[in-house]
Amino acid sequence: MPATRDYYEILSVEKNADGDEIKRAYRRLAMKHHPDRNPGDPEAESKFKEAAEAYEVLSDEQMRVRYDQHGHAGVRGGGGGPAGHDFNRMNVEDIFSMFTDIFGGGGGGQRPRGQRQAVPRGYDLETEVVITLNEVLDGCERDVEFTRLDVCETCDGSGAKEGTEPTKCATCGGQGQVMQQGLGGMFRIATACPHCRGRGSIIDDPCTDCRGKGRKPKKRTISVKIPPGVHQGQAVRIKAEGEPPPPEQSPSGDGVRGDLHVVVVVEEHDHYTREGDHLLMEMPISFTQAALGAELEVQTLDGKATLKIPHGTQFGATFKIHGEGLPSLRSQRRGDIVVLAKVEIPKKMSEKQKQLLRDFAETEDKTVTPESHGFWKKMKEAIAG
Repeated sequence: MPATRDYYEILSVEKNADGDEIKRAYRRLAMKHHPDRNPGDPEAESKFKEAAEAYEVLSDEQMRVRYDQHGHAGVRGGGGGPAGHDFNRMNVEDIFSMFTDIFGGGGGGQRPRGQRQAVPRGYDLETEVVITLNEVLDGCERDVEFTRLDVCETCDGSGAKEGTEPTKCATCGGQGQVMQQGLGGMFRIATACPHCRGRGSIIDDPCTDCRGKGRKPKKRTISVKIPPGVHQGQAVRIKAEGEPPPPEQSPSGDGVRGDLHVVVVVEEHDHYTREGDHLLMEMPISFTQAALGAELEVQTLDGKATLKIPHGTQFGATFKIHGEGLPSLRSQRRGDIVVLAKVEIPKKMSEKQKQLLRDFAETEDKTVTPESHGFWKKMKEAIAG
């Protein structure tokens, strides 16, 4: 059965998402659930097919309009799925070949429509590295471990057992592609040959090491330099650390490897919250310090700074420590620390302290005027300078 869940929900995108967002969302899911990375996992294969179906509809402007207006009924073809394709009956490699044009230039390795790509290219990979706020300040170098599909060393990528050779596929004549009718029979679309799965050849006696795939998962560890000022979610690209071209394009792996994208995740800090290149923090002060003024020591990411609190400081007042924030990724110029004064009232007082406050209360003005500016407005004004 074709997918019944909402296509936007499947790809985890909003209904106003543009083509690039849809493309990135499908790419992440395709790499995550591809059967080569999840051998023998029927749930991953099902999610892979579901994502492919959603992408076919949402990446086509006309089909997307029909889907937005009429739902699944507006895009169902004669084969039960979009454009007449029954995704549950199709081989996963066929599905992948129909949509791998989205990887072109960014990890594709597939031929652009209407022309043959001169140099095959492998798929890009993505992994994560977790760093601290202090490492954002100075930059750091981390060892990153990831798994990629590499050419099987036993069969040199042919997929055939040692001493044997693949034979030409009789179904596609060695081309690796067959033609299928598209939507309403109005056009034809080239898809991977269902018999040889796009290779153009048949392996009668598969390699026992890679089971005829020509590729094997391989763990790899590399050192990655993270620049100062990097932001949450940004990626460092390591060229040619992705996968070799797929076996149907280059069994031996000759061509251009894809890239590795290392996505940065920044841990939360105990005291600071990041806002661009600025750091925000709350500073608890006593009501006597707020009333009389004080000079306080603030612990920064790389040392200590002195902060002068003027007398009469109110709860929520903000102060800046210039140049003690994080560096800009481009200019390396550092932002500021914005300190929020948080006046604390003591819960326990001695009788002498209570009496002193009673005496003070007799002299103070009982009229209290509400603040004219909200907390967040004042905070934004402090950041903006």
